[in-house]
Amino acid sequence: MEVPEYISTLVPYPPGKPIEELEREYGVRNPIKLASNENPFGPSPRAQKAIQHVISNLHRYPDGSGYYLKSALAEKYQVTPGNIVLGNGSNELIDFLVRVFVREGDEVISSHPSFLVYQKMVQIAGGKNVVIPLAGFTHDLSAISNAVNEKTRLIFLDNPNNPTGTVIPREEFESFLDSLPQGLLVVLDEAYGEYVKGNHTPRGQEYVNREERVVTLRTFSKAYGLAGLRVGFGLMDEAIAGLLERVRQPFNVNAVAQVAALAALDDVEHLDKTLENTWNEAVRMKKELEGMGCEVLPSHTNFMLIRIKMDAAEIYEKMLKKGVIIRAMNSYGLPDYIRITIGLPGENNRFLEALKEALKDTGTGV
Repeated sequence: MEVPEYISTLVPYPPGKPIEELEREYGVRNPIKLASNENPFGPSPRAQKAIQHVISNLHRYPDGSGYYLKSALAEKYQVTPGNIVLGNGSNELIDFLVRVFVREGDEVISSHPSFLVYQKMVQIAGGKNVVIPLAGFTHDLSAISNAVNEKTRLIFLDNPNNPTGTVIPREEFESFLDSLPQGLLVVLDEAYGEYVKGNHTPRGQEYVNREERVVTLRTFSKAYGLAGLRVGFGLMDEAIAGLLERVRQPFNVNAVAQVAALAALDDVEHLDKTLENTWNEAVRMKKELEGMGCEVLPSHTNFMLIRIKMDAAEIYEKMLKKGVIIRAMNSYGLPDYIRITIGLPGENNRFLEALKEALKDTGTGV
């Protein structure tokens, strides 16, 4: 069976190793997973309670319009429900944008390293990926602006960036927008937006009513702890939202995900606890890691990018045998870096001890 070359050459997205697989393959007990930037506290108690209430009604189709969740999001972000599109995770919003705006031969700009799904969705559509290397571990807006031409349809900017955790300065972003031609969409992916302190970087919701060309993506997978339910949303001009709604599958966000997201949104205490743990542990871990001779990039997320000054794949394997799942960044073009989720204090202590032992095993530790 013949398929286009841009499909046959696709490389599947590499998911993190599941805990169950690690237990089975390596025979370790009580492993911890610090590879996928998940919330270590788990879902909000309110979300868990809401899920229990909806279970008896799962023979009914979900609310296809997402009315209650959209209404709550509109109130929180000070937009209208018409500015919001719901997705099966924010990944699905990326798919919507590419399907609506990209045709074979069109160009889409993203950065490297960055979230791998941008390039994969563009390739699936037969588009051309124009990939701009990060400068100083953050988006090179000047180089991106220079790469724009008449074929450019979308620009993806994950802010904060994954895997570096860096953010775009607000003034630079404003100047960047001014440099772009009309009709070109800039997608701000704010999957980790809740973790950002201060007002020094652009917030996508600010552009909904004054910049038709800015689309913002958000998710309940990270700070809200609902990664397993897959629910995300986009904030955008109503005309753009209307186009995305045309390609959205009916009932794309299931009933459990909708009620859980709605309840999680209301549980401010759980979110605050998540953020405080992340911010406090980031400070402590940075000090510990630097004491081991590692370099730690400043992060505005719930993960840390760490230079270990040796082959990350080797450390990854050693850590697996110690029951700690991390992410080696070799496939991102960073062969001596690892990325780890900031977990609970006990998990972080275990990671630090395991890393110290692994580095000593290789002769590079302190």
